[in-house]
Order: sequence, then structure tokens, then C-alpha cells
Amino acid sequence: MKNTVNSTKVILGKNTVWSYVNAWTPKAIADGATPKYSVSCIIKKDSPDVDRVRAAIKAAYEEGLSKLKGTSKTVPALEAIKTPLRDGDTERPDDPAYAGCYFINANSTTAPGIVDSDVNPILEHSEVYSGCKGRVSITFYAFNNSGNRGIACNLNNLQKWFDGEPLGSKASAESDFSDDDDSFLD
Repeated sequence: MKNTVNSTKVILGKNTVWSYVNAWTPKAIADGATPKYSVSCIIKKDSPDVDRVRAAIKAAYEEGLSKLKGTSKTVPALEAIKTPLRDGDTERPDDPAYAGCYFINANSTTAPGIVDSDVNPILEHSEVYSGCKGRVSITFYAFNNSGNRGIACNLNNLQKWFDGEPLGSKASAESDFSDDDDSFLD
């Protein structure tokens, strides 16, 4: 069987930080929207992944020219449409997790496969959280919805490599109850 190369697919490296992880249960971002599995992939600006992502976005643009054109007379330039590679310093200046990084929001209506570094399925939901690091398989594609045109990112699969500092402001049960002081609300 011939192995074909998909120029719109990228597997991000094992140091990719996962944020806003919805890998087990799809969530809708607005009332009436289709629930989706999702992850925000945070990659350092000097990562070799950045060039591979840019190349895949360009390939998705070229593959989707007719879709991007739609009923218009011309196709908008790649620089003029929405793309999923976003600058964390610009768009999330108050979040230290995004400093010096790009991020890509990837989602899918189908559940991603989730494995560990040895490619064994991860079944325990608590093992996959915002802040852990690992590889992410994503595919870029062109879209044109009522004149809203751009390149989007589909989430394929996740491979966890490292635990990391959990992102977000929610305290763990261990930190909330590690103190013996039970005098509050006695």
C-alpha cells in the first residue's frame, strides 16, 4: 500500500502545552452550536513546529482555493483571511502560559484518540488536563461560511508525554484541604 503524504497535516512536538482541553466530552461554544472536542496547542515561537504549521496552512489555502473563492470573483490573499496560528503575546498578553508562544485552537466533532508516550490508550480522565505536554495531530482546511473565509484546524489525536503545571485558577482538593485548620465555619 502506498503511503501518501498529507501536506495539510502536522504532528506537533512533544513539548506542546495543552490548554483548554476538552478531550473527553464535547462542548458547544455557543447556544445551538455543535458540541466539539478541543484543545489549544501552545508552541514556543522558536519551535521547528512553527514552520511546519505555516507550510500546512499554506497547503490548506492552496487546496481550498475554489472553496475560498465561493461565489466571489477573486480569492482573498492568505494574509487577508483568518488563520489558526495566533500570537500569544498579542492575543493573550495577561496569560504567562502564552508568553513567547503561538497557539492553535483545534477541534473536532469526533473524539480524539488519546495515548501515552508508549502509545498505550489513556483511559483515566484526570491524566489529560490543561498544562500537560505532548504531541498533537492536527489537520488544516479551508472554510467559507456565508462569506466568513479562512483556514481552520481539525483535532485528530493526542499523545501525552509529560505532566505539567496545571493551567487555570482552580485549586486542587489537596491544596484546599492540606491545612488542619477546621475552625472556619465550626
